[in-house]
Amino acid sequence: MKAHPTAVIDPAARIADDVEIGAYSIIGPKVTLGPGTYVGPHVVIKGRTTIGRDNRFYQFSSIGEVPQDKKYGGEDTELLIGDNNSVREFCTFNTGTVQGGGVTRIGNNNWIMAYVHIAHDCIIGNEVIMANNSTLGGHCTVGDYAILSGFSLVHQYVEIGTHSFVSFASHVNQSIPPYVTVAGEKARAKGVNTEGLKRRGFTPEQIQNIRRAYRALYRSGLPLEEAREKLTEMAREAVEIAPLVAFLSHVERSIIR
Repeated sequence: MKAHPTAVIDPAARIADDVEIGAYSIIGPKVTLGPGTYVGPHVVIKGRTTIGRDNRFYQFSSIGEVPQDKKYGGEDTELLIGDNNSVREFCTFNTGTVQGGGVTRIGNNNWIMAYVHIAHDCIIGNEVIMANNSTLGGHCTVGDYAILSGFSLVHQYVEIGTHSFVSFASHVNQSIPPYVTVAGEKARAKGVNTEGLKRRGFTPEQIQNIRRAYRALYRSGLPLEEAREKLTEMAREAVEIAPLVAFLSHVERSIIR
């Protein structure tokens, strides 16, 4: 371990040999830092926080602090962070609550920009981008490859589907199905995240099928249950629609429609 002399590191912390820790950072006793991880100056990592390999934490972030939830009573809850995540300045990630399962979980290869807040019991997938000042309330779920633009605000318990896109300064208080772009101060569905799908290797035929599914869900005038049945039929011939069907089958909060 390479640590600046001013860093405060509890001897009980489990830290890989090649971890680098910057000036004035604080590492608590229940923290695990995996190989290749960089902790910049003035970073505080506390709580029962387990961090995988090759992560980068920039200055002034608070990682693993207790939940901002009045129900929290000092329980030994957890924050789990995977591999190869970039966490920029002034981010705040909280541990879970017993009522929410006890774990806040962040996956792999995520790009998390400055001033991002990830609240208690959130689940973040892989390859997610959260731009500056985007905020998640407690118990939110963000699917793989989703993008949250700057200053987007997500209400607690909302689920954001895979490959979806939240535009700048959107207020999201309902769940977002996979592939869907939302925009507006009160977020509304605006179409399919076509550019994102192209970048991730979806074929023109697959994108066209997803557009057809979007029209069935948002433009056909069908009640939600009938639209879901229609998508189920479409998914039998176009597997890329299956994530939409699965999302609509399990999502608990009403969707943006």
